[in-house]
Amino acid sequence: MRRSEQNPILTRRDIPSRDVTSVFNPGAIRWGDEIALLLRVQTRGRETLLWPARSQDGVKFEVAPEPISIEGLDLTGIHHVYDPRLTMLEGVLHVVFAVDTDDGCRLGIARSRDFERFELVSLDATGERRNGVLFPERVGGRYLRLERPNTKSQEGSGDQIWLAESQDLVDWADVAPVMEGRWHYWDERIGSGPPPIRVDEGWLHLYHGIATHFMSVNIYQLGVVLLDADDPSRVLARSRENVLEPREMYEMVGQVPNVVFPSGWVRDGADDLLIYYGAADTCVGLARTTVGELLDACNR
Repeated sequence: MRRSEQNPILTRRDIPSRDVTSVFNPGAIRWGDEIALLLRVQTRGRETLLWPARSQDGVKFEVAPEPISIEGLDLTGIHHVYDPRLTMLEGVLHVVFAVDTDDGCRLGIARSRDFERFELVSLDATGERRNGVLFPERVGGRYLRLERPNTKSQEGSGDQIWLAESQDLVDWADVAPVMEGRWHYWDERIGSGPPPIRVDEGWLHLYHGIATHFMSVNIYQLGVVLLDADDPSRVLARSRENVLEPREMYEMVGQVPNVVFPSGWVRDGADDLLIYYGAADTCVGLARTTVGELLDACNR
């Protein structure tokens, strides 16, 4: 992947109406002739907000005056709403987001038709889950979602990605494990990045891997996997090495050091891809690659 020369493309200074601490982990979508981001913004009080931004060129973004709210989401017992992933599904924008509650982390889904008003579709009642992403179309008549189960012993970070299914985007059932972390290597703990995209070979998917064996700070990196088109619980190919790792100062120094965290991507033409990622949980970076390059990385 090739980092943008303008990196970091968004920092806390770009948020117009608040003096905030950080902006990171954006969801991304093509919205008409623009690219739209939904940013994770953290205030000085560690309140988490979802903040929209738009761009004509995918690099210079105009950030909205205020954050969004999600109609129908009762904030009683909810502490944070964060890490949005954006999917255009059946002509409607859908947002999967994480919710920290008194009973653990849940996954929520909201939808919007204008990128201004967002309404709640569902909020999981049980289960510790994070890193949820919707597939952009039904597969076998079902809505599908990749997600990461967590347990108390995993300290908030899991080592498996699972496939879940639904008939209505409200009630979800586990289907099968998709992949797991590779201990002693760069992706010991894992979680989904942006929603999968359909390519001729199957479903192309970015994920984050965490190296924990350095006995110091965790290192977040990017990997890529190819899933079967008809059965996305089946892995066809997976990158042996990471495709992006923390190397620049804004990725190695910040609120959480040594982090590149993929959360949004947009196709730019037939083959080119724009990857939006959180850097050190502090700012937003942009990298460029192609479908072909990622498929090659899967087969190395």
